[in-house]
Amino acid sequence: MLLYFEDEALMASRLAAESGLTPVAVVRHRFPDGELKLKLPPQLPERVVLLRGLQQPNEKLVELLLVARSARELGARHLTLVTPYLAYMRQDMAFSPGEVVSQRVIGAFLAELFDAVITVDPHLHRVATLGEAIPIPDPIWISGAPALADWIARERPGALLLGPDEEAGQWVSQAAERIGHDSAVCRKVRHGDRAVAVELPEVELHGRSVVILDDMASTGQTVAQAARLARAAGAASVDVAVTHALFVAGAEQALHEAGVGAVWSTDCVPHASNVVAMAPLLAQALHRLTAG
Repeated sequence: MLLYFEDEALMASRLAAESGLTPVAVVRHRFPDGELKLKLPPQLPERVVLLRGLQQPNEKLVELLLVARSARELGARHLTLVTPYLAYMRQDMAFSPGEVVSQRVIGAFLAELFDAVITVDPHLHRVATLGEAIPIPDPIWISGAPALADWIARERPGALLLGPDEEAGQWVSQAAERIGHDSAVCRKVRHGDRAVAVELPEVELHGRSVVILDDMASTGQTVAQAARLARAAGAASVDVAVTHALFVAGAEQALHEAGVGAVWSTDCVPHASNVVAMAPLLAQALHRLTAG
């Protein structure tokens, strides 16, 4: 059985079709004071999958708590969370005394609720594996970079893949290797305590098509800086591809003002830029989990 919420019905239908699971919507009611009432089927099978992306995560974390605890009472013995976007992974260390390391806290919270977690391109940089962030037996991390690479190869043959900063290097190299494109990575240079600038790598961009590739874009400021520099260096075109289109208000406009043409993303976070469906890969991960 695949449990889902109505705001993710499209992803749920795609995942159900690919996995063969029966989709069942969680009935959700909000009271005037903001509290939630959720309703699940009165009897659940032993293995249950819950789909819930964690963009805008705070209220959804309460939903996970309510659903997971209740699902156990209703017969579920093995719970898998499929969360295409996994929130709170960026805060992975304390930068000042008393600062909460949210990755550690949320990871432990999810480990208490679920037997397995499947996600796409979690923002992990100071830990090597998803299991270090979520201490459970079956954490599965799949990447959107190969599917985005295939899209780029069709839309911009021969384009240079450019990472907007060093952290994007793993996605850029993975994508470039898959489709045989050149790649390079910008670097961040700090000026004082707060100012951060992006510097282009030493690579010829004049007359070339450039695609900036990253795992996520929120404000888009780093990507916009890289795009502006690439345009100034003579790039014939600059497009952007990201796994998670978290774009806050005004982010896309900032990208286009910096010279970006097309913006492409996976459907891990619903957005107008979605061009790559991740349901087939998520279903494959579910099948591996069941087979294992």
